[in-house]
Formats: sequence, C-alpha cells, structure tokens
Amino acid sequence: MTTALHPEIATVWDWLAEVPDPEIPVVSVTDLGIVRQVAWDNGTLVVTVTPTYSGCPATSVINFDIEATLRRHGVEKVRLERSLSPPWTTDWITPEAREKLRAYGVAPPVDGTAADGRLAGRAARLGGASNLTIACPRCGSTETQKISHFGSTACKASYRCTQCLEPFDYFKCI
Repeated sequence: MTTALHPEIATVWDWLAEVPDPEIPVVSVTDLGIVRQVAWDNGTLVVTVTPTYSGCPATSVINFDIEATLRRHGVEKVRLERSLSPPWTTDWITPEAREKLRAYGVAPPVDGTAADGRLAGRAARLGGASNLTIACPRCGSTETQKISHFGSTACKASYRCTQCLEPFDYFKCI
C-alpha cells in the first residue's frame, strides 16, 4: 500500500516558488505574493491564492500550474482556495521580484502607491498616478511619459523613455 506524500510546509513553499507567472515568467507566483497561505487540512494540501484582480485572465492558468507542480512532486490531495479579501496589492510583490521585473524590462510598482490604506498611496492613486516618477527599467532615467493606461496586460501601463527612446511596461499599483 502506498501513502500520499505529506511534505513540510516550507518544502511546499519552495516548490511553489518554481511556478512562474504566465504573463511575466521571470517572477513566480510566490514572488508576486498571490499565494497567501499553504496548510494541511486532514491530509489535503490547501493552497490559498489571491489573484492580482478578480477578473485576471491568468488565474485559471496559475491554478492549473500550481496544482500540476504539487502533483508532480507527489502531493495527491490538493485543494485550491480563492481569496478575494483582502484584495491583492502590489505591496505584496517581494523586493527580489521587483528587481527581476526591472531586469526583464518592466518598471516595478512605485513603493507606497498601492491601495493599502496609507495616505500617500491613496493620494497618488486619486491623482491618477500622473504625478508618479516612473524610472525607465533599461537606462534608469526618470524622464518618461505614459503612452497608455493599459500595456501588454491589464495590470501594466505603457510608457516611453524620453532619454533612450525605448518603450516599456510599468506594473501598475493596485
């Protein structure tokens, strides 16, 4: 008789750190902070996921990839739970992921501007983020212009650097 694999939670987190975001493959689902909790419940591994926004089209792919990764590592009983409260915020993106985004050519969210209840963040968002200084991820210049509120995905905006003239995406603060 075989028994189901029941790994330590820390090991599961390590496995989940290998699951790339389908839209930005240089960062993982744990880098983005969308995996909120991992726990055992009567022999079933429960993974709580908070999507970047409720209508994110990548959510089903992310869930599939999480489950496939866990099964590949031998976990037989998996339950994915979706949590919309509290809503995901760009403040949950790890510092390492912000550097990975920059190296990939995507400007990471500006610190302190997410909708997390802080006064500075709310003030920036009420101003439409037009007062934000977005640095070019390629040359580092802060001489940039917003081209479109929507970039290659709904969670990014299109910008252009007026110094190196390169277009780039900015990961919008949520």
